[in-house]
Amino acid sequence: MEQKEIRRLLEEVAAGIASVDEALLRLKSAPFEDMGFAKLDHHRSLRQGVAEVIYGAGKTPEQITAIAARLAERQRVVLITRMNEEAARFVEKTLPLQYDRLSRIGIIGENPEPDGVGTIVVATGGTSDMPVAEEAARTAEVLGNRVTRLYDVGVAGLHRLLAHADDIMRARVIVAIAGMEGALASVIGGLADCPVIAVPTSVGYGANFGGLSALLSMLNSCASGISVVNIDNGFGAGYLASMINHLKP
Repeated sequence: MEQKEIRRLLEEVAAGIASVDEALLRLKSAPFEDMGFAKLDHHRSLRQGVAEVIYGAGKTPEQITAIAARLAERQRVVLITRMNEEAARFVEKTLPLQYDRLSRIGIIGENPEPDGVGTIVVATGGTSDMPVAEEAARTAEVLGNRVTRLYDVGVAGLHRLLAHADDIMRARVIVAIAGMEGALASVIGGLADCPVIAVPTSVGYGANFGGLSALLSMLNSCASGISVVNIDNGFGAGYLASMINHLKP
């Protein structure tokens, strides 16, 4: 929606021609910006509370740069996921990009002050799960959350997790990330009184089947209060954790 259209709408509200609810509905359904190769949804934050995020995989560096530049004109912070180093080097030539190689996350702008109700805990079974964990953690931080990281606390050495019992008990949401047999989510689910988001990873030996064994284990967990996202989907877990953490008590 162009500025003149928004101005006209606001004038209608001021004159009593349109109600506030009618105006909000029209803003929520406002048209997107068509760039030819991409259609930017500038009003997503109005509809869903979170602005559009760029999925970097499969896009050329030029496409990512063009999309990010347009979004940066309207958004305080732009999040780019699954971004390779080649694309990052290209984007940072023209935009103030912060790039994390581990998570393959790119950020343009500054993270907002945390306004979530509590703390999101991101825990991993092993160090090899950290790329997915950092994708979840950085996504949650960009969306305005305080995040506590508990890495390499898997069930092969359960005392490592129990040493952080206070963090588990205080969390408002926990993201449990594990490959292999994916047992971490069940253990945490049996300790915590908050929602647990389980993330299976593709980490593991042959019969791991690229994360399928962890996925099935997490789906069949006997612990209550566990939801499961797709294999290696750190972004989806961080996004969902943020939604839960922003629900008012």
